[in-house]
Amino acid sequence: VKKLLWGGEFWSDGFFANTVSKHGDESVIRNYVKNQGSDAKYIKLHDSNQLMIFE
Repeated sequence: VKKLLWGGEFWSDGFFANTVSKHGDESVIRNYVKNQGSDAKYIKLHDSNQLMIFE
């Protein structure tokens, strides 16, 4: 099956990132996740009214 569907590899190539407790603890990770997507870091690309044509 894997030779027919995935070119000889069942799983795709990937990587492991060790971020937990290497340079911080649970509070550092919680703060990082909490601040994801904050308006201060991103430019607004669309207005909420632009998507109304699809409703």
